[in-house]
Amino acid sequence: MTWLNKINCLLILVFGIVNFETLAQPLTTFQNKYPGHNELILKEYQSYDFSIIKDKLQVIQDNYFESIILSDVGIHNNSESFTFSELVPLKKFDAFTIIQAKGKEKKIPIQQATDKNARQTSIFYSDVKEKKLTFSNLEVGAKKVYSYQSEFLDPFLLHKYIFANSVPMEKSTLEITADKNIEIGYKIFNDPNNQILFTKSEKKGKISYNWTLNEVNPLKFESNNPGFLYIAPHIIVYVKNYKVNQNTKTVLGNVDQLFDYYKSFVKNLNTTEDPELKQKTLELVGDLKSNDEKIKAIFYWVKDNIKYVAFENGYEGFIPREAKLVNERKFGDCKDMSSIITEMAKYAGVPNVNLCWIGTRRIPYSYNDIATPAVDDHMIASYENENEIIFLDATDKETRFGLPTGFIQGKEALVQNGDGYKIIKVPVVGANENSINEKLQLKLLDNKIEGKGLMELNGLTRSNYLLNIGDASNKSRFEIIKSLVLKGNNKFQLKNYKEENVKNRDLPYTIEFDFTLDNYLIKAGNETYLNLFLDKPFEKLVIEKDRISMYEFENLVKSNYNIEIEIPSNKKVVSMPENYSFDSDLLKYSIQYTKENNTLNLKFSIETKKLLLNLSDFESWNEAIKTLKNQYNENIILSTK
Repeated sequence: MTWLNKINCLLILVFGIVNFETLAQPLTTFQNKYPGHNELILKEYQSYDFSIIKDKLQVIQDNYFESIILSDVGIHNNSESFTFSELVPLKKFDAFTIIQAKGKEKKIPIQQATDKNARQTSIFYSDVKEKKLTFSNLEVGAKKVYSYQSEFLDPFLLHKYIFANSVPMEKSTLEITADKNIEIGYKIFNDPNNQILFTKSEKKGKISYNWTLNEVNPLKFESNNPGFLYIAPHIIVYVKNYKVNQNTKTVLGNVDQLFDYYKSFVKNLNTTEDPELKQKTLELVGDLKSNDEKIKAIFYWVKDNIKYVAFENGYEGFIPREAKLVNERKFGDCKDMSSIITEMAKYAGVPNVNLCWIGTRRIPYSYNDIATPAVDDHMIASYENENEIIFLDATDKETRFGLPTGFIQGKEALVQNGDGYKIIKVPVVGANENSINEKLQLKLLDNKIEGKGLMELNGLTRSNYLLNIGDASNKSRFEIIKSLVLKGNNKFQLKNYKEENVKNRDLPYTIEFDFTLDNYLIKAGNETYLNLFLDKPFEKLVIEKDRISMYEFENLVKSNYNIEIEIPSNKKVVSMPENYSFDSDLLKYSIQYTKENNTLNLKFSIETKKLLLNLSDFESWNEAIKTLKNQYNENIILSTK
């Protein structure tokens, strides 16, 4: 019997509580209701059944999906997929196409079902598998249907349910059924108008909770959005507690319980001393006197010698590996780097170096919002001296000691503090610390500009630039550097460059460069028009009126430009723009022109002041950019003597 026949013999796994639905509306109704869309999800349904089986909590998840093809283009989307893993194993599934044949609906088995490793950005190995379903006989009006059942082996790790998709949905439902002795909690996000309908009922000792959202618009992809969890309506469900033989077992509900869960993963970590790593640590800290110097040396050593490789394999996605093993392998994930940093700090006698759990910026929750593992997706270490807490994230090899990595700015860290914890908010690195300082010395040669430049990059800006450049070869590196220092227009030619402080994280990364810029000046009669804004930051960043997601900057940054140009002896300045300054809650800039003898100077600084722009900020931002663009268009007018 083939695998396909075996699937067909699963007796149509559309689970008892989710009988297959044929919506009565004709195809044209949906086409008129959702014009311009190629596919419509008729129903997406997910249910959890919580039961006590043999004194243990059992969690079964059932899923059902049904969509209809609305156009010829939609026929090409012939695949769907779902995921499972070691901690959420797949129990069964079914999938088929439904077409109209002689006035009746006909089910056609799927063409193919294949398993592969799920693609996850920056994850080297993950036990998460993706089952890809390939549907056959698709045509306009055909339906894709699949269903599957999973079991959650750990009730702490329930998935969030998202009432949104990349295509429109007629109906999206989450249903929870639980024994009366199981108490659940939940929180809804991004439903300001309470459009998600909620009902609760009780039958035969079971309590049912149902959340449904009808006529759901598709998620819209927009650049620089902070993540779909900031806009998509969704719900996080968790188990508060359950009773077994009159004994109540707590699960989740507050930060104390979440920390106890995390603590169970690290309680036996690094209990045995490793002589080799200890010796290495003592050699590394050597004659260093202060704890700051010692932990900095350890931090940089881990960055330079332990390669970041992310793993997610069952509970290995939560449990840090022993520092001894990390040192032997010379690679590890975020948890492993935290493990070796804290252990080496212990060997060096540096106190107050602790493990931390934290969510990256793509996760919008605080611990006050929801105290479940959904709030965290990262692990780091921290060091507390007399004045501050310094966050030690070795996954970014470029960031200097004293700065957090860019993707945890503004987030709460759950810091282990002995047997307890404290919640510390990671600071947002100020624009001044992430500055770009650039000085240009220019000469006019006929219709060409010849120039020397010095660009200095600091803080997280330095880190981002060097991470983008990476270990590029000489030829590739030249082209990357050229794109970074590009001035004026596409006639820019980089002649040569020199880098400094590429390996020294504590100093600004600098690029000295020589260049020419042709066809930049505009001549009209005996007048020459010169625009000294060879860089125009944010010129094109006008936010669309119909944008629905917030706009996120990678970092706050301040750019300082000092541009000098030598005026030829046969020309004189007849007009120069006025100085200008602007300051709002979102953006600040200053423009200052000066002239001394035959040298013109433009000093221009511009800085962002808010990391995440809300929808209410868009109008103010666009007004600021409109004013800025007016200044960019101002020219210096030169005349022949």
